[in-house]
Formats: sequence, C-alpha cells, structure tokens
Amino acid sequence: MNAVRNTGTAVAGALAATGALHAVWAATPWPLRTREEFADAVVGVDVKDLPSPAACLAVAGALGAAAYLVGARAGALPAAGPRWVRKAGSGTVAAALLARGAGGLLLFGSGRVERTERFLRLDRRYYSPLCLALGAGAAVVAGAGD
Repeated sequence: MNAVRNTGTAVAGALAATGALHAVWAATPWPLRTREEFADAVVGVDVKDLPSPAACLAVAGALGAAAYLVGARAGALPAAGPRWVRKAGSGTVAAALLARGAGGLLLFGSGRVERTERFLRLDRRYYSPLCLALGAGAAVVAGAGD
C-alpha cells in the first residue's frame, strides 16, 4: 500500500503544480517572456486564439480537484465524502489524462489538429508522455487506493 500512497502523492503533486501553473497563465505567460512565445510553445496556436483567462482558471480548478481526488484515494490527503466518489473521480482523472496523452500523440502528431512546430516537438517530447505517465499513476491509485 505504501507504493500506492507514494504514487498518489507524486501524481497529486504534479497535478497540483500543473494547476498552479495554469492559474498563473491566467495573468502572465511565465516562464516565457511574451504571449506570442507562450501561444507557440504551450498551446501551439496564434496569440489571437489563446484560451481566455477564465478558461485557464477553469483548468486550474479542474487540476486542483484532480489532485485532491488522486491524493485522497491514495491516502496521502484527508478523505472527505463517500469512498466511491474518490474511486470514480480518480478513475476519471486517469481516463482523462490517458486520453490527453494518447490523443495528443495521435491527433497532433498526425496533423489532424494543426499546431505550431514548436508545440508539436514539445508535445511529443514532454506534454503527451507526462499525461500518459500521470494517467498510468492515477489508474494505479484508482484501482488499488483507499
């Protein structure tokens, strides 16, 4: 059970950090210098097509909730509410992350969804593999936690 708790702690921490980064992105392109660089590297679109600050905050909130569900299911955070909510929630987190990871590789990599070259390179190297790894970890926690 210690491995599940450690996995859940790592996944929840990564999700919480990613959520915090999305909250920062509602106001600034940090760690990049300009909105143009941010649009190119993080979203893969023209700056006029960037998500709104409200959308960034919504994603930040969703990632925070995902971090809690996985962390609580793993026993790394205090559990609130019925156990089935944590189990179903962490399973949903796993499915969403695995879908984003695989979908990124399939859709962006095939050219079905147009993105900038920089984004495509970063997605293949970092974004999609990170989603797949976090999704796998969340799946372990969903199946064996609590």
